[in-house]
Amino acid sequence: MENDVAKEVEAMLEKAQPLFTTKSCCIYKVPHQIRQSSEDAYTPVLVSIGPLHHGNSRLVTMEGHKQFYCQHFIQRSEASLTDLVSCVQQLEPQIRACYSEKIELTVDELVKVIFIDCCFVIDLFFRDYERTTEDDVIFSKDWVWNRVSDDLILLENQVPLFVVEKIYNLAFASRLHGGGFPSFMRLAISYFSYFNKQGVLAPTSNSIAHFTDLIRYFILPPSHKRPLRNDGPLVLGHSAFELVEAGLKFQVNKSSHGCILDLEFEHGILKIPHIIVDDFTEVWLRNIVALEQCHYPRHHYISDYVNFLAQLVNTNKDADVLIKARIIQSNVSGHDTSVAKLFRDVDKNIIVVNHNANYLQICNDLNAFYEHPCRTKIATLRRDYFTTPWKTAASIAGIVLLLLTVIQTVCSILQLIHS
Repeated sequence: MENDVAKEVEAMLEKAQPLFTTKSCCIYKVPHQIRQSSEDAYTPVLVSIGPLHHGNSRLVTMEGHKQFYCQHFIQRSEASLTDLVSCVQQLEPQIRACYSEKIELTVDELVKVIFIDCCFVIDLFFRDYERTTEDDVIFSKDWVWNRVSDDLILLENQVPLFVVEKIYNLAFASRLHGGGFPSFMRLAISYFSYFNKQGVLAPTSNSIAHFTDLIRYFILPPSHKRPLRNDGPLVLGHSAFELVEAGLKFQVNKSSHGCILDLEFEHGILKIPHIIVDDFTEVWLRNIVALEQCHYPRHHYISDYVNFLAQLVNTNKDADVLIKARIIQSNVSGHDTSVAKLFRDVDKNIIVVNHNANYLQICNDLNAFYEHPCRTKIATLRRDYFTTPWKTAASIAGIVLLLLTVIQTVCSILQLIHS
């Protein structure tokens, strides 16, 4: 007699599916251990894009406005509504495979969500590019535009970029062939120009998965300049304030060409590119780091940068060192937030398997710099005798008094000898 439990197990296993297909998946629910430290940093405030936050009651208000943008895009389009929707229908299996979570929407429901959101994004970018923003609820209020833009770079709030481009290319097929009409990637680069400090030109469409990935692409150095990666822990034994006590100097790296990751150390000077740290910095850093954890587990260059700064800027004193050197421009508000806390928080619960080889070398060199016997003594003297104005004044007075005593003693001895 066949075992009933075995039959049930067999039936269950026949329905089993992998969590996600590694090659196709590019849009992830942020892992719980990372997400729990700051839910708000991964959750859209005004507008949902894609299926993961679709239906959230907090975001319903913008649904009507998204449909208004979609309607305006269809009026611009050369292709019919039927052709545009059919395009998304054909891509539905590929779209579904891009998400790490099981999408609890029917085929038709998912097609509608993706279509409306893609059309909304295209029309939004067009309005920004053409500066046709008068009397528009998003562009007429700075706080709304900022919130929408912030929501568009969240890892959980994405649609695959290839779908948006397919719709765009179908809608403007004849105009794109002329050469004067902007590509969708050109619109996206213009919209997110704040992050494009290196002046990156349009990447190939198949190299960028979505907008979070595009922001990461802006921050990375060009592919031919990306450092090698080596195993081994990234350990900086001493913070910025301690290194300054040992005689290290900090300078802004002006030869970085806009790449914030480009650190240099030579001749007792650590050069770090300028970075503006404000209330939104934690959000975009967190989402890019989360993307690297899920999608680039062996090429996490931004995670390395955050980890290095978290060790270098361990306290408010350390942050003050970099602010004074004009490396960090701090626009952080609130009593419970600081530059040091920001980098420490983003660095929490991050798992890495290798590191930027340049950073490993810099850490080794900085540790050796501090641990040189002369510098260790200098650091000890500064820490014990020159940490506050009163200690400095007392130490100088003590040294002067000692010198005077020595001089007086020498004079007394010389006087005895001559007498």
